[in-house]
Amino acid sequence: MTEERNVLALKEMEGPEDDRLCGKWRIDCCLDSYNLRDVFTWRLLKTIAMGQVLSLLICGTAVSCEYLAKAKVETPMLQSFLNYALLLLTYTIILSFRKGEQNILQILKTKWWKYVLMGLADVEANYAVVKAYRFTTLTSIQLLDCFVIPVLMLLSWFFLKTRYKPIHFIAVAVCLLGVGAMVGADILAGRSQGSAIDVVLGDGLVLLSAILYAVSNMCQEHTVKNLSRVEFLGMMGLFGTLISGFQLAVLETRAVAAIKWNPHISTLFAIYVLCMYALYSFMPVVVKMTSATAVNLSLLTADLFSLFCGLFLFKYKFSALYIISFVVIMVGFIMFNAVPMYSALPEDPENPAEDPAEDPADRLLSEDGDAQILEMLTATAVL
Repeated sequence: MTEERNVLALKEMEGPEDDRLCGKWRIDCCLDSYNLRDVFTWRLLKTIAMGQVLSLLICGTAVSCEYLAKAKVETPMLQSFLNYALLLLTYTIILSFRKGEQNILQILKTKWWKYVLMGLADVEANYAVVKAYRFTTLTSIQLLDCFVIPVLMLLSWFFLKTRYKPIHFIAVAVCLLGVGAMVGADILAGRSQGSAIDVVLGDGLVLLSAILYAVSNMCQEHTVKNLSRVEFLGMMGLFGTLISGFQLAVLETRAVAAIKWNPHISTLFAIYVLCMYALYSFMPVVVKMTSATAVNLSLLTADLFSLFCGLFLFKYKFSALYIISFVVIMVGFIMFNAVPMYSALPEDPENPAEDPAEDPADRLLSEDGDAQILEMLTATAVL
């Protein structure tokens, strides 16, 4: 009799058979109620907008650099130094006035070597990609620079324990397809030409910069999500200023002395530095909201914004492939952000899983697992 009561109680807890089967067939039912609003959430739209703001800031740096190049001013290390110095004068000073473990002295005592490596990776990544323009073509740089995305995903997988779903890899492939369309448009417009003194060296510099950018972005994501944005920017300002200042003194002393300063040159430097400062200040906000990989996918449109500006400023030739490229990249970016990622965090020994046979990947999803499944399906439907 007791056993019969226990069986009945379990059935009541489980609910009617139709309700239990509903969980099994819920995915199919969701397809009938498909709505674009399930994909284009407010968070996704905000992520898209913020990512494009970052692309516009990079566009501002590219346009100002092109004008400086036309004025025979090639001082990439000076420009980087000014940006890091501005970060130093704001965020590093803020850290100096903080108390306790968030004070700059306490941070330097425990983690100084980590931030040295992070600053070194960021400074050298900027320098390597600028140097690459002297040895290889624009087409090679545009294609090889995308190498940062798979490297960043690999580093995030091993060090940040980020786990991706199949839709994320498809989304990255779609974005890279958009980059291919952009490169094709450049070739048709005659913009693929460039100096090719030593293509192997130039391509090697681009790949090196992509790896260093991936390391820097991974460190940025870890810092802003686990510590604070101000700590990341303050340490980047401190060590970035020291490293870039040393290289500036060694490599660009003559180039800086040869600059003929005037209001036009000063304005271009100001535009570049302010755009870079805004980019460095704003980027951790977007990284914390999404991920470093998602941010790099959104930055793929930066070259397109620069090209659109070039249509008016530098008389570039227009190609419909530019519009197609932009649309394809944005579709891939939306697909990537429509489905959340998850972290393979180590299991807490004090709170073991109730069902040891359960798939760890399923346990690591957020509590609202059905909503994530719906998002994945709707994003796939967009394809």
